[in-house]
Amino acid sequence: MTAPVLVIGEALVDIVSSRSGSGTGSGRNGKNGSKATPGGSPANVAVGLARLGLPTELVTRFGTDPYGDQLGAHLFGNGVQLSPGSVDPNFRTSTATATLDANGVASYQFDITWEPPALSLRRGCPAVHTGSIATVLEPGAAAIRTFLASLTEQPVTVTLDPNARPTITPDPESTWTAVRELAASADLVKLSDEDCEFLRPGASPDEIAAELLTVDRTKCVVITRGGDGAIGLTRTTRVEVTAPAIKVVDTVGAGDSFMSALIAGLQTRGLLGAARLEGLNEQTLHAVIDYAVKAAAITCTRPGADPPTATDHTTTWG
Repeated sequence: MTAPVLVIGEALVDIVSSRSGSGTGSGRNGKNGSKATPGGSPANVAVGLARLGLPTELVTRFGTDPYGDQLGAHLFGNGVQLSPGSVDPNFRTSTATATLDANGVASYQFDITWEPPALSLRRGCPAVHTGSIATVLEPGAAAIRTFLASLTEQPVTVTLDPNARPTITPDPESTWTAVRELAASADLVKLSDEDCEFLRPGASPDEIAAELLTVDRTKCVVITRGGDGAIGLTRTTRVEVTAPAIKVVDTVGAGDSFMSALIAGLQTRGLLGAARLEGLNEQTLHAVIDYAVKAAAITCTRPGADPPTATDHTTTWG
């Protein structure tokens, strides 16, 4: 594979603190003892992909202020290419304040604007991934919808992780409508159990997956369940994967590490690009999700969004 995977979405700085105010994570010091670390779900996915050995290009937008410099160093240092226009001296770098509870689970408050540079597809690009705030916050969300809809006839696999943020879009019904529209342009949709509870209260994961799989293009839905692992569904297959027992430091970036490993696992099996997940059978789906669950587990044993490399994965799980 020569052309990079294209990831579209926000890159921001997570200002991470515990409820006790002691601070968690690594990186530049913030106020009140907190730590400022590079983040943003799509940016985390891009870093995770690059660490797993996939050429990766990120379409985003951040400034040249100190937070932007920190983001740029982090992305370049991990081998992520930035699309032209992603670094804009006239743009203020966005932030997310992540507060950890006693179990290391993060909740977020955002200070963000989103307007991406021009979106285009390189020849030979095997996959396009997007999700999170970038897919619901205007004016950038409209640009993403238009771009994904234009890929219908292109030999590229589209993956989507809505990563619902109730503080950004508090109305679940309208947010679910937006997710359904985007999912219609995606081959694979990944949701968390928290996404499901917010977007479709009262519906089971299987019912939600069935709704998404009614669209011709969508071939697979994967739903993560934290310490309970994940499930994967196609129109003909359902698999359940358990999570390994670990000591959780925090959950920051775990879902993004899962998403990166999911894409990487599909790529190694030749299911991206023109294949568009054709031939995704029960055995392969289980193996790919198991790989992703274990990548997320490694991230949970570390402070902050720190996805594993392929070597980390092999060393930890064999």
